Amino acid sequence: MPTLPTPLLPYGRQHISEADIAAVVDTLRSDFLTQGPRVTEFETRFAAYVGARHAVAVSNGTAALHLCALALGVQPGQRVITTPITFAASANCVRYCGGEVHFADIDPATGLLDLARVRALLEAHPRGHFTGLIPVDFAGLAVDMEAARALADEFGLWIIEDACHAPGGFFVDSQGKPRYCGSGQLADLAIFSFHPVKHIATGEGGMITTNDDALARHLRRLRTHGIEREGTGLLRQDEGGWYMEMQELGYNYRISDILCALGISQLSRADEGLARRRALAATYDAAFAAMGGVEVLAPGQPGHAYHLYVIQVENRRGLYDYLRTQNILAQVHYVPVHRMPYYEKLGWQAGDFPHAEAYYARCLSLPLYPTLTDEEQAFVINCVREFQARG
Repeated sequence: MPTLPTPLLPYGRQHISEADIAAVVDTLRSDFLTQGPRVTEFETRFAAYVGARHAVAVSNGTAALHLCALALGVQPGQRVITTPITFAASANCVRYCGGEVHFADIDPATGLLDLARVRALLEAHPRGHFTGLIPVDFAGLAVDMEAARALADEFGLWIIEDACHAPGGFFVDSQGKPRYCGSGQLADLAIFSFHPVKHIATGEGGMITTNDDALARHLRRLRTHGIEREGTGLLRQDEGGWYMEMQELGYNYRISDILCALGISQLSRADEGLARRRALAATYDAAFAAMGGVEVLAPGQPGHAYHLYVIQVENRRGLYDYLRTQNILAQVHYVPVHRMPYYEKLGWQAGDFPHAEAYYARCLSLPLYPTLTDEEQAFVINCVREFQARG
C-alpha cells in the first residue's frame, strides 16, 4: 500500500510567496486600499500577458461574465448557447440579464463545446433565433476560436470566451500561428478568474479582456454603478472637478488595490507556474498511458494550460472515495449544468446531452498545482494504480 502523506493533497492549491506577501504589505502601507494605482497596473500588465488591448479588473469571474452579458445587450427573450460542462456561472450570466440559456453537447475527446453540434442547433432554428455564444476553455484546453469566430460570424453571434481555466493557454490556427486565450483577436470579450485554485490567485477577482475600445469603456462604467467620471464621457460639462454622473444602472463589481497588488506579484511568475503544470501533466500522461482502465482527457495537447488534470474511470465513485482515505482530495468537474435542479425546472432533463452526461459519470480531477512535489505526484499515481489493480 502507498505510504500515506501527512498533508492533504487537494486538486488545486494557491502558491503564496514571500514576494506576494511583501507586495500586499506595501499596498496596505500606501495611500490606497481600494481604487488606486495597483488596479490600473494589474490591468495593464494582464492585457500585455494575454496580448489584448484592454483588460478590466473586477471583483470575481462571475461578475466578469455578468458585465460581459450586460455590455453585449443580453435581455429577456434573447437566446445564448454554451456548454453543459462548465461551472454554472458560464450559463447563469445570461439568466441574470433575463436571457435564455441553450446548451450544445461536448466533444467527448476534449470535453470542449462541440462546434459541429452548435452548428446543428443554429441550423435547426431561423436566423436570428440565437444572439450569442459562450465557449469555455475547459480544464485549460483552448477552444478553436478561429472556427468559433467563423461560425459566429456566419450566424450573427457575439462571443464571450470563458478563459477562466486558461491564462497562458493557446490553440494553433489554420496558418500555424498560436492564438492565446483572451487575446481579443477572435472573441468580442473574454473573462478570467483569480480564485485561489486558478493560475493567478488574488483570493477573489476577475478580469475581462477585449480589443474593442467602446466595450472596454462601457465595462468600466458598469463595474462602478454605471458612473462616468471622465470629462470626455460626461453628458454635462463644466460642472466642476468633483463632478460624476450615473448614466445607467451598474454594479459595485470593483476590485481593490490590495488584491491587485497580489495579482501583479502572481502574474510575474505566471509562466513559471504554467511550465510546472505542463511538466506535471506530462508525467501523469506517461504514467496513465500504460495503466489499464484509466483514460486521460485530451492528453498532450499543445497550448493546454492545465488548470485541471482530468482522468476518466468506470468506478469513479470508488476511486474518489479511496483517494480521500489517502488524503488525496480529487474532485469532479463538473455536474452538467443542465442537470442542476434550477435548469431542470426550465425544462432540461437527463438524456439531453449524452456526451456530457457520459463524461460526468467517469471524470475525476487529480491534484495539479505548481507546488505539488514529484514525490506527492508519484504517491497520487501509485494510489490510482493500486485502486485500479483491485479491479
